[in-house]
Formats: sequence, structure tokens, C-alpha cells
Amino acid sequence: MIQAQDTFNIKGTVLESKTLTPLEGVNIIGKKIYAITNSTGNFFINDVTKGTYTLKISHIGYATKEIKVTVSKEMNTLRIFLEESFTELKEIKLVGKTKKRILKETPLVTELVSKEFLTNNKENSLMQTLSKIPGVSTIKIGSGQSKPVIRGLGFNRVVVVQNSIKHEAQQWGNDHGLEIDQYGIESIKIIKGPASLVYGSDAIAGVVDIEPNKIPIENSFKGEVNLLAESNNDLLGLSIGLQKRTKKWFYRTRLTYRDYADKINYENYIFELHDNNLRNTAGKEANANFSIGYISKNLTTETFISNVYAKNGFFANAHGLEVRTSSIDYDSSNRDIDLPFHKVNHFKITNNTSLEFKNHSLHFDFGFQNNHREEHTEPTSHGYMPKPSNTKERGFQKNTYSINIKDSFKPNKKHDIVVGINTEFQDNNISGWGFLIPEYDRFTIGAFAFDKYEMNSNLHLLSGIRYDFGIIQSKSYKDWFQSTIKNDNGSTSLVYLQRAQDKTLNFGNFSASVGVSYLHNKTSYKANIGKSFRMPLANELASNGVNYHMYRYEKGNINLDPEESYQLDLEINHNFKKASIGISPFVNFFENFIYLNPTSKYFETQQIYEYTQAKVFRFGGEFRASTTVYKNLQLNASAEYVYSRQTSGPKKDFTLPFSPPFSMLFSANYQFKDFGFLKAPKLNTDFRITASQNEIVPPEEITEGYQVANISFLSSIALFNKKQPLQLKIKINNLFDTKYFDHTSFYRLIDVPEAGRNISLAFTQNF
Repeated sequence: MIQAQDTFNIKGTVLESKTLTPLEGVNIIGKKIYAITNSTGNFFINDVTKGTYTLKISHIGYATKEIKVTVSKEMNTLRIFLEESFTELKEIKLVGKTKKRILKETPLVTELVSKEFLTNNKENSLMQTLSKIPGVSTIKIGSGQSKPVIRGLGFNRVVVVQNSIKHEAQQWGNDHGLEIDQYGIESIKIIKGPASLVYGSDAIAGVVDIEPNKIPIENSFKGEVNLLAESNNDLLGLSIGLQKRTKKWFYRTRLTYRDYADKINYENYIFELHDNNLRNTAGKEANANFSIGYISKNLTTETFISNVYAKNGFFANAHGLEVRTSSIDYDSSNRDIDLPFHKVNHFKITNNTSLEFKNHSLHFDFGFQNNHREEHTEPTSHGYMPKPSNTKERGFQKNTYSINIKDSFKPNKKHDIVVGINTEFQDNNISGWGFLIPEYDRFTIGAFAFDKYEMNSNLHLLSGIRYDFGIIQSKSYKDWFQSTIKNDNGSTSLVYLQRAQDKTLNFGNFSASVGVSYLHNKTSYKANIGKSFRMPLANELASNGVNYHMYRYEKGNINLDPEESYQLDLEINHNFKKASIGISPFVNFFENFIYLNPTSKYFETQQIYEYTQAKVFRFGGEFRASTTVYKNLQLNASAEYVYSRQTSGPKKDFTLPFSPPFSMLFSANYQFKDFGFLKAPKLNTDFRITASQNEIVPPEEITEGYQVANISFLSSIALFNKKQPLQLKIKINNLFDTKYFDHTSFYRLIDVPEAGRNISLAFTQNF
């Protein structure tokens, strides 16, 4: 585009050569020319005179590239591809290493999830977005809720961390989702395998670490507007984010609102549903966060405040409520939220402070969280319980106070030592006319130390040890109504049954790990062996009531021991010029795995499930490969498999509940040339093949295999701002409207298939 008689604009995009991922922060330097790429990999240089220029393209962790550009009226948008640098970091390592390099030097099997991945693969919940990563899956609870699963283990065996503070909600519940706004997240680190050494006892299966966003550059202001619409559940969403920095002060804020209906189509479903829709699954979410920070030479601090609110309907047939006996008209509107429903509000305030002095780096993390969840249902009488006077079946309120202190220092050039402590206190209260778990307090404290020893620039040894101590104090509870019991003499009495007693339990255990990483040319090797442990939860120790969501009576076991897990992880990755391949096998053994075991006993009409323990042997792993064809076409393939077997206990020779079946994911991404007003258009397709799951634990049922295809189209449109074009994304999930069942879905237990074809339209405007 002509700016003056003899001046022109240079426009371009910088991409990672193998993944075609846009690179942010790339420097473009020439004679009297300078630019830096934005979050979409684009750069713009204005008012350049006609002629030929040499541009130097550089970015940390990538090989520097020089290109010649002839500036004229007819020039096209530049497309520049950078290759990751595999040269040994010798002196330059004193200045800094890329995240990719640091992860390669760490023996733990770790995935770094970029903002680009999150944007291109965004689904209805954060964990559904991450489920395309090999080894990561989700227990789906509906259109907007899900729980993280890593290598077949979930609930309180996977820790979710946000801004260095462990997210504490009601993770123990089957139908309790994750209260985190996925908009505005820039980077996530996923650790597969035991990570108790740093993250504490609950990280026995892995970690989803939502890392703090990068600090804005000096004297900058940025904003982002996200719009989303979906066809299947009539979802409408809006998210607005802002950030600003002066020289030393900065702030960020974001508001998100989503509203969706119960228009979820399930062909040929067993119940007679209104227009094949899953009634009463509408919902709404309203999220807000704000942070303020300060940065100087030796001090960085940021205080983050967030509030996440959600209200979702429960599918009526899945909540012990017979629709035919209810006076509620579930089909009057597909956007109203009728009984039964749940609402949850999660308030969080955290502070992260870092101090740098000499060769020490001190990190302080402080957090307070309040999680308030209520479950409402149409009041009816059950057994001796009369009809309640209100709809609040259960209420849970948890206050969590967290402190983390960590010191990283280098006694010499070969050692990176980290020592620290984590402590957490929880105050849990209950309300409502239904009882499942008692009120309880929980205090934990852990101390750890580990050392990363650099044998040479490509060979690193990591070893560490940790000790955790915890106290759980459960509180007594009696029914609010009387029940009839038989006395020893044959008479009967009316009593208020006691469901829980005052009890104090102490737990303590060691965790440890040792691992090695080796980088040889374009191949990286990792091996890590570790021991982790997990304290029993209050529901595992002291539950004693009917869970109407699951049609069962759950009974805790006060004699449970902490879980102990031993795991060996291996990983090999190799990079070719235009391709990469990797494999990550693991072997895992639980000395005393805790699970809910169905018994032959009944309470009234509900089958009694009791918590028990067993030895469990597991192995599996992930495989991945990718290649770039003609710089425009990227092909990816991945596979994941987990084998589990209980080797003792009442379910000996069975697998574990919710075990994911073998699956493969194939994807292709094609980058087109600019076409009219469409800039950098891109077509993504993926095809998932999932095998049958014949390994089950009663009352689970065998789940047939399935194949599902998805397709999406992404492009930039320079409507309002040519330097920050509008980002367009059109996506079709379940392209062929396949009817299938997901073995790890909450609704699989009641034979509800997954949703049919869904078309989504998303716009993102940066400014």
C-alpha cells in the first residue's frame, strides 16, 4: 500500500517452521528498519522507500535468518519460517534459556501449551480444550463442565494450579467442574506423572499448571474482545480483556459472560425427549478478574483477584427425579434453568512476589479462596425423611488459605538448588437437607528441596526429596429428621441418626524423585523415577449418605491409609529437518489405591458403595509425530494408551473406573495464501479414532469404539485495524453427526451419547 509518492509498507508473518505456529516477539531488523511481531506473528513496517533491503530475523531459541526484500508497489505479504536452534547453549545460557530448552533439560514428562494452541482448539471448557494433548482427557459433566484426567487418573489425583496457587474447589465430586475462566490464559504447563515433590500430595498423577501471564512491555496498552456463538446449545459468549503498563506499574482485567441453552441434540436417545434435546442442561457463566503489579530491578509483585460464577441445570433424568411425576414444564423454554440445578461461586485473591539478590531468587505466593456451591432439586420425601420445606439439597462452602515460599539459588555454575515450603488450611462447611460428607478442617504443610546438576551443557541430573504432614478434623452430624430403628429387645425407637462423628486424623509421608535428561544433537532423552503420596479426602474417610446424582449410597472408611505411588517415566524425542517424533512410556504401581467399591448391601433402595483400597499396576504412554510438507501443510499424529489392573482387593483383576480406551488423533493444517480480504487463511482438520473399552469395573458398561471428525477455518480480516486484524474462526465439531458414547463422560453411566454436530463461530479483535 502506497503511503507517499515513493514509500511503501512491509507486512509479514513469522511462523515456526514445523508447527506453523505464529511466533510473538520476533525481532525484524534492517538498515533504519525495526519491527517486532505481535501475538498473531504479524509485523508491519511503514513508510519504507523503494529498494532492496536485508532483514535480520531473530528470536530466542530459533536460528537467526537473513532475507532480502525488494520493496515496491507489487510486493506481497512476507511469510517467514524460523527453525528451532539446537546448538549448545554455552555462554548464552547465562543470559537466559527459552521455556522449550528448560523443559528439555527437565527429566519430568512435560507439555508446554501455548496461547496459539488454546486459541485454535478452544472448546466449551478448559479441560475439553486440553484434551487434544496426548495423555490428557476429561470427565465431561455436560456442555460447560469437565474435570481433568491425566493418563487415566483424575479427581484429587490431578492438581490444577493457577498463578502458582493450587486451585481448591470441590474436586472430589463426580459432577463438580473446574471454576476457571479459560479466556486470557497465555501458557499452561502439563506434567504427566507424579509431581508431589513441588506441588504437594494431591499431585500424585500429574499437574495442570496455568502459568502467570507475561508482564506487559513498558508504556504499552493492549486489549482483546472475544465473541463466540455455537449452534448445538445456542451458546452466546463475550469476553473482554485489557492490560496496561507504565514504566513500573501494570494492570490487567477481564470480563467474561456465557449463556447457553439445553438444545443439545441426542439422536435416538432412550428417553422420549423434546425434539431430541437433553432438557434442563442450560446454563450461564459470569467471570471477572483484575490484577495489579509492580516491577523493578530486583522486585516483581502482582496481586490477582477473580470471581467465577456459574449456574447450570442438571439433566432431570440423571438426578433421581422422574420427569413424569414433576409439575415442572421442562420444555417451555430451552434457556430457563429449572430444578434440579447447581450454582457455584469461586472467589480467589492471590499475590505472587519475587525478590532477586546476588545469586538467590526468592518467591512468595499467598492465596485465599472461597468456593460456595449449592445443589437444588425438587423436594420430595425419601425413606423416613419428610418432604423438605425448600429446594437446597446440599451446600458446600470451602475457605482455603495458602502460602508458598521458595528460594532458588546457584552455589556454583553446576548446581541449581531450590528449597521451599507449602502450607494450606481449609475450612469446609455444609448446609441443606441432604447429607453426603461432614464439615471438616484440613491443614497440610510440606517442605522440599531439589537440585538440578549440570554435568555438561546437554546432560542434567535432577533429584529431590519432600516431606508432607497433614491433619483432617471431621465434625459430627445428625439427621434433621427421625428414623425408626430396631432395639435389641425387638422394640422400635425414633432417633436422629448420626451420620458422622468428631474425628481427628494425622497423615505424613515422604516423596522423592531422581531423573536425568540428555540432549544429543536433535534427540532428547529423559528418564525419571519417583515416589508420591496422597492424603485421603473427607469424602473417602467420612461420607455417609445418598448421592442422588449417581443413584447410590456412599460410605467412607475411617481406616484408609494414604495412597503411595511409584512411577518410572521415559521419553525420547527426535527432530528431523521437517518432522519430529516422540514416545513417552510409563510404568506405575500403587501400594494402596483408594476407590469406591459397589457392595451387595442396600440402604432403602440405594446400593451401598464403600471406599476401600487395593494394589494397582498400570502402564501405558503416548506417541506423537508431525511433519511439514511444502511449508504450507502440517500433518500430525498421536496415540495414547493406559492399562490398569487391580492386583488385590474385592475387585482384583479388574481395571479402574473411568479408564480411557486406546485412541489415536490425526490432524492436518494447511496454510493458504492471502485471498482477497482474508489474510493468512488456515484450514485445520482432525480425526479421532477411539477403540472399544472392554476393560470395565461393574456397574460400568462396555463402550463401543467410534470415529469423530472435526474441521475449522481460521483467518485474519483487516477491518478495523490493519496492524491488529480481526481474527475469525469457524469450527464444526462432530462433522458427520456421529452418534457415540464417551467412556469417561459422566453421562455414560446413564447411557446418554455425546452431542451431535456443533457449529461455532468466534471473533477475536486485538487492539
